[in-house]
Amino acid sequence: MYIGNHLSSSSGFEKMGEEALRLGANTFAFFTRNPRGGAAKEINPEDALRLRRLMEEHHFGKLVAHAPYTLNVCAEKENVKKFSRDVLADDLNRMEYLPGNYYNFHPGSHVGQGTEAAIPMIADAINCALKPEHNTVVLLETMAGKGSEVGRSFEELRAIIDMVELKDKIGVCFDTCHVWDGGYDIVGNLDGVLKEFDAVIGLDRLRAVHFNDSMNVCGSHKDRHQKIGDGEIGAEALKAVAKHPLLADKPFILETPNDDEGYAREIAMIKNWYTGGQKD
Repeated sequence: MYIGNHLSSSSGFEKMGEEALRLGANTFAFFTRNPRGGAAKEINPEDALRLRRLMEEHHFGKLVAHAPYTLNVCAEKENVKKFSRDVLADDLNRMEYLPGNYYNFHPGSHVGQGTEAAIPMIADAINCALKPEHNTVVLLETMAGKGSEVGRSFEELRAIIDMVELKDKIGVCFDTCHVWDGGYDIVGNLDGVLKEFDAVIGLDRLRAVHFNDSMNVCGSHKDRHQKIGDGEIGAEALKAVAKHPLLADKPFILETPNDDEGYAREIAMIKNWYTGGQKD
C-alpha cells in the first residue's frame, strides 16, 4: 500500500522524500507553488534527480502534486481565468522534473455561470496545457459541491473528461471526505459507490485517493476534513476503503488536520490495517 500526506515543498524535493520516510510514508503530496498565491519556487534539477533516486531506492508509489487553491480555470473574471490557465500550463511543464507522477487540481467554481458554461472552459484549459510529450497524468478531484464548485458529481467529471483530447493523460482523484459530503454513501454502500463510479467514469481513471474523514453528515456539501476515525465516516468505513481490492494499489494521501506526530500515527495505523500487523 502507498500512503503519505501533504508535505511542504519549500525545503526542496529530496527533503520532502526524507520527511516522508521519517513519517513512515512511501508516497506524498506537495503543492507545486504557494497554495494561496501564484509564486513558484525555482526548481533545482539535481534536487529533483536526488528525489527520484530516493523514491526508486525506497519503492515509493506515485506522487500526487496539487495545484494551488487559487487556480480556477472557469472563473468569471478574465484575469483570474488567464492566471489559472497560465499556472496550469507552467505547472505541467515543471512536473517534467518528476516524470510519471500525478498532478491533481480542483476543477473550479463557475461563480454563477453554470456548469454547462464551466465544463467546456475546464476541458479547454487542460487541452491547451497538456501536451503529448508530457509524462504526467492530470487528475480532476471529486468535489463536495460547496458553493458553485464543479465536479460535485461523477457525471460532471465525466463531462469534462469527454472533452479532453489526450484521454490517456486524464484521471480522477477520489477524495473520501468530498464524495461523502457530496452525497455518496461510502459508509453504507461503498461497493455501490464504486460501481457507480465505474459506470459513469470508469475505475481505470481512478488513480489516487485523498484519504480523509469528514466533520459532516453525508450530503452536507460543506467540505470539512477530520482526522481518521474522528468524523462522520469513521475508522471502520475508511478501513474498508483502504483495503478495497479496487483501491488498494492507489496512492492514498492524508489531508487530515494533523501535525507530524499525528500523521505518523495515522500512517502507521493505516499500514497496519492493510498488512494485518505484518511488516511491509
